[in-house]
Amino acid sequence: MKKVWVIILVCLTFPFRFVSEAYGELLINGAGATFPYPLYSKWFNEYQHVDPTVRFNYQSIGSGGGQRQILERTVDFGASDAPMSDENLAKAPGKILHIPTVGGAVVVTYHLPGNPKLKLTGPVLADIFLGKITKWTDPQITRLNPTAKLPDADIVVVHRSDGSGTTYIWTDYLCSVSPEWKERVGKGTSVNWPVGLGAKGNEGVTGQVKQTPNSIGYVELIYAIQNRLPVAAIQNQAGVFIEPTLDSITAAFEGATIPDDFRFSLVNPPGEKAYPIAGATWLLVYAEQKDPQKGKKLVEFLRWALTDGEKIAKSLHYAPLPESLRQRVLAKINEITY
Repeated sequence: MKKVWVIILVCLTFPFRFVSEAYGELLINGAGATFPYPLYSKWFNEYQHVDPTVRFNYQSIGSGGGQRQILERTVDFGASDAPMSDENLAKAPGKILHIPTVGGAVVVTYHLPGNPKLKLTGPVLADIFLGKITKWTDPQITRLNPTAKLPDADIVVVHRSDGSGTTYIWTDYLCSVSPEWKERVGKGTSVNWPVGLGAKGNEGVTGQVKQTPNSIGYVELIYAIQNRLPVAAIQNQAGVFIEPTLDSITAAFEGATIPDDFRFSLVNPPGEKAYPIAGATWLLVYAEQKDPQKGKKLVEFLRWALTDGEKIAKSLHYAPLPESLRQRVLAKINEITY
């Protein structure tokens, strides 16, 4: 009887470990970007049907956290919407590979009476986030939206408070359209914001905009769609006002130059059909895996993600990689050793 109680106590104290070991599951830990979190959650759930012996634990903590944790090797993979800098890569205890997975759109969302469909330009957005345009009835906004009923109210700016790849894409874009933004603020996963309210994660910014009248913020497209928030059409490099769609994100890929290390930017690309605030997201993995068992399973998952996983992307409003790039990424995955 005493032995039975000991077994029960162990199960209650370490339930996950007991079940995992009983079924032979291998736990792979990851952390990072909130931008692709809806897709990655779907991937990890679907992959359990492909390989029931492995389970993924992914913490959506922001790209800055993902880069930090992969550097410290406290996770098996990181995730980021911003490529790692040369400086950070030099700190790593081994070679880190950037594995692009999908493309997405950073959208401008807002909370206005009736939520009219807005058109905005890069310079206007930069001035709003610089605190130079402070009213919704500012002439620079009304000229772009002559038929919209805009409130005579202060603009409430909402931005990320955490280290964020979404912020990197957003500030990278603002640098490309505003010399003043580039000089005063610059780009990065975290910047010194001139104005605004901070919120954690795409989830936090979405929630803050949703509950704050007359606010404006930036989030990944799926978060606006899921929360039924409006998104603005943004003027691209060709002068065309473009809405964020799978086609316009794919068009951004077509205008990008992609080096062999896969660290690239998609913002403000040429092309009349390209959405100007697009970005890729990356999984960060060591080229040489220390744990042979985990390394083998991780490589198998990456191959699945870049093949069958890509087919799931569109249903969640992410753009699959163009075929030529996808083949290059698959070749890079094959270089991982374990």
